[in-house]
Amino acid sequence: MTSARLADPRPDAGVDALADLLADGDAVVLSGAGLSTDSGIPDYRGATGSLRRHTPMTYQTFTRDPRGRHRYWARSFVGWRQIRAALPNDGHRAVGDLQAAGLVGGVITQNVDGLHQAGGARDVVELHGGLDRTVCLGCGDIAGRAELDERLRAANPGFGPRTDEINPDGDAELPDEVLDGFVMVGCLACGDGPLKPDVVFFGETVPRDRVEHCFGLVEEAGSLVVLGSSLTVMSGYRFVLRAAKLGIPVAIVNVGPTRGDAKADVRVDAPLGAVLPALAERLGA
Repeated sequence: MTSARLADPRPDAGVDALADLLADGDAVVLSGAGLSTDSGIPDYRGATGSLRRHTPMTYQTFTRDPRGRHRYWARSFVGWRQIRAALPNDGHRAVGDLQAAGLVGGVITQNVDGLHQAGGARDVVELHGGLDRTVCLGCGDIAGRAELDERLRAANPGFGPRTDEINPDGDAELPDEVLDGFVMVGCLACGDGPLKPDVVFFGETVPRDRVEHCFGLVEEAGSLVVLGSSLTVMSGYRFVLRAAKLGIPVAIVNVGPTRGDAKADVRVDAPLGAVLPALAERLGA
C-alpha cells in the first residue's frame, strides 16, 4: 500500500499518488458522508470512526412504530430546509470536473443529499436513495419531496422550532415536547398510505438490482476511488472487497481510519476539500 498524507514529508504526495492512479481514466468513485461535510451536512462518524451521538432512524422503527415514524417526519420537516439549501462544495465540483474530463466514469454515492448531481456529476448511482423523493409504503407511489414540503407547510403553519443540530439523514434534533404539535399528511395517490423518504434506512436492504449495477461498474473500472467514507458498513465496503479481489487498484481519501485501509493501494488521510480540487487541477480537469 502507498500511504500518503498532505503534511510531511511532501505537501503534494497524496495528490501525486492519486494523479498517477487516475491518469489512465476509467476510475469509479465511491463517496460517503465525508464528502458533504464542507456543505454543512454532518457525517455519521468523526475522524476516529466512532458513531456520533445521534442514533440514525432504522427501517424497523420507521415501519413498525407509528410514534417513531411521526417523530422522524417532525424532525425531517425541520431538517429538510437545511438539506435543501445545501450547496455543492469544491470536492463535489472536482468530481464533476474529473468526470467531464473522462478520468472518472461511474459515480456511486452513499449520500442522500443530491449534491454530486448539483456539483456537475452525471449518471450518479444513489446507493441509499435520495431525500428529494418520497415513497408510499401502501401503494408504492414515488413523489417529489418539494410537493410534500408544501403540503406539510400548509398543515403546520406554526410549526418550525429553531435548531442548529441537523443529522446526516436529514432530520433535526427536536425536544420531545414539540412533537405532538406536528401534523403529518398521507399519500396523495392512494389517500392513505404512510410516506417514507426514498432512502435506505439502517436495517433496510439496498435493492439488489442497484447493488448488481454498482458491482458491474466496479468490475469494469480501472480503479476504485473512495472519498469520505469510513467503510464501516458493508453497503460500501463490499465494493472495495470486490475491487481488491479482482486486482483493481483502490484509493481511499478520508480523514481518519477506514475499514478498507488494508485493501488500499493509495491511502490519503487529508481533507477532501483540499485534495480533490488539487487533483483536478493537476490532471487538467
